[in-house]
Amino acid sequence: MINITLPDGSVREYDKGISSMQIAQSISEGLARNVLAAEVDGQVWDASRPIEKDAHVKLLTWNDLQGKATFWHSSAHLMAEALEALYPGTKFGIGPAIETGFYYDVDFGDREFSSDEFKQIEDKIMELAKTREEYIRKPVSKADAIDYFTEKGDEYKLDLIKDLPDGSITFYTQGNFTDLCRGPHIPNTGFIKSVKLMSVAGAYWRGDESRKQLTRIYGVTFPKQSELTEYLHMLEEAKKRDHRKLGKEMELFAFSEKVGMGLPLWLPKGAALRQRLVDFMQKAQVKAGYEQVVSPHIGHKNLYVTSGHYEKYGADSFQPIKTPQEGEEFFLKPMNCPHHCEMYKTKPRSYKDLPVRYAEFGTVYRYEQSGELHGLTRVRGFTQDDAHLFCRPDQVKDEFKKVIDLVLYVFTALGFENYTAQVSLRDPENKAKYIGSDENWALAESAIIEAAEEKGLKTVVELGEAAFYGPKLDFMVKDALGRKWQLGTIQVDYNLPERFELEYTGSDNQKHRPVMIHRAPFGSLERFIAVLIEHCAGNFPLWLSPEQFIILPISEKYEDYAKKLSESLKDSDICGLIDFRDEKIGRKIRDAEVKKIPYMLIVGEKETAEGLVSVRKHGQGDLGSMSIEDFKQQIIKEITV
Repeated sequence: MINITLPDGSVREYDKGISSMQIAQSISEGLARNVLAAEVDGQVWDASRPIEKDAHVKLLTWNDLQGKATFWHSSAHLMAEALEALYPGTKFGIGPAIETGFYYDVDFGDREFSSDEFKQIEDKIMELAKTREEYIRKPVSKADAIDYFTEKGDEYKLDLIKDLPDGSITFYTQGNFTDLCRGPHIPNTGFIKSVKLMSVAGAYWRGDESRKQLTRIYGVTFPKQSELTEYLHMLEEAKKRDHRKLGKEMELFAFSEKVGMGLPLWLPKGAALRQRLVDFMQKAQVKAGYEQVVSPHIGHKNLYVTSGHYEKYGADSFQPIKTPQEGEEFFLKPMNCPHHCEMYKTKPRSYKDLPVRYAEFGTVYRYEQSGELHGLTRVRGFTQDDAHLFCRPDQVKDEFKKVIDLVLYVFTALGFENYTAQVSLRDPENKAKYIGSDENWALAESAIIEAAEEKGLKTVVELGEAAFYGPKLDFMVKDALGRKWQLGTIQVDYNLPERFELEYTGSDNQKHRPVMIHRAPFGSLERFIAVLIEHCAGNFPLWLSPEQFIILPISEKYEDYAKKLSESLKDSDICGLIDFRDEKIGRKIRDAEVKKIPYMLIVGEKETAEGLVSVRKHGQGDLGSMSIEDFKQQIIKEITV
């Protein structure tokens, strides 16, 4: 007999060799029908695989990320079976699950392939799915694996096998298809109820441009047709909300090849939006006791050698800036924290001076690969709402909790209501990736975990996601379409104060090291604005909108009245413009709607004579006529954050 510990802590006794599926059946037949795989002592297994010793077991369904990944990896195998049936002689590279769906790299030989063939492949996949063929795992020797794929003439699998140690190789078979794979897989193909092939692209084998380019086919599957329909609707909605599309339509930002890839140009309206976010954050920071600082855009190489950033990121940074002085090198600033450490050192500190809280909207530069650049979400130059708090060890938890309050204040003001706090810890199996002592890591990790618990945050723990110098709390936010984004981070760092030899004089008159907290509620302005655009589809809260109103004169006769209204509104710090174009009022209204300007003020003969404005609200339509003072009061009430 063996003992199986379930996620709720309960322990059940079973015969040795029982499978996770049999465990599920012993609990509930309904549960068993939904089990896709199982996590056994931290490793994901097939639900049919026998368990030979005491173990912790978590049954995985479609509601678990690892369940989805298993489902999609199994779907890649099913697509490969369909391709092999439709196109005999096809060879296969790799076919992993990705964030949503899967892909398979395929060698069609001399045959041209296009997305026009997707429909017949989808039909074949569903035909095979209905056979409910089991995914069968079989350990094989390295020699047998080589023989099998030599006979098939599949050089890609042979290339993969040569790097695998004997005794670690497994095949998976479903129906007429056998693949080299370590698994796991879902119980049978019948779980797959809907499929959509999404796109086709080229991919060099193992990323080597000197080798053959394979055809990469992307697809997605679901256990219900309704979920595929919902997913495709979400994709269409995402296209409408794409921040690159809306940013262009709303004239917020642009990119120029002459300026450089990944270096955004903020146009007047986008700059106004940025400044409103900066003003909002600075106002909150002043209340919270932060001091504003400014550091240069470059730093001496030795600064980043001391901090450890050069060792970790030097090869991926922009090339050093060499000066006329021999051997002198500077780098574009990849981080603000080393500069703030040097600011802390500008004078002696007492325990009574702490905490010191430095805040800066600091622009940093990182040489991201060109293929990874994407609008504002992945750029080479971006501005962080960065701050660094230097505090005593006994202040760490309270300061951390205050930063949590600030992050949540930002989320509330901007309508991000669905979020999870991710406790990002170091990988205990690979400590070489990190700097600092085990003792300091333990202190930092416990401070984060306790602070999150005391604030009542919904948390998940992720090993291996810590920064190289310390653990962190990352806020994972879901937008209006249910997509997850990492926005806002707080990090506890015992290591940079050591590296920079930061000190304060304690109450015992001895020298002590402060602890450093890194925090950025927005993360970066660029990424935050991109996510915000897509979250609210460009319909910003009124206080944040770069243009809060547009006045639409019916003809040039009413332009003087429009100018008078505009000046009155601007005197009350309400920002907007006048549409002086010689266009019909219907066209002006349509154009204002496209630009998502919150309020349209239409003025004609009646409004001019009676001192009124006819008000339309974006997305809602006509609100009727009112005096300019009444409109002002309505706006002022709405923009109060």
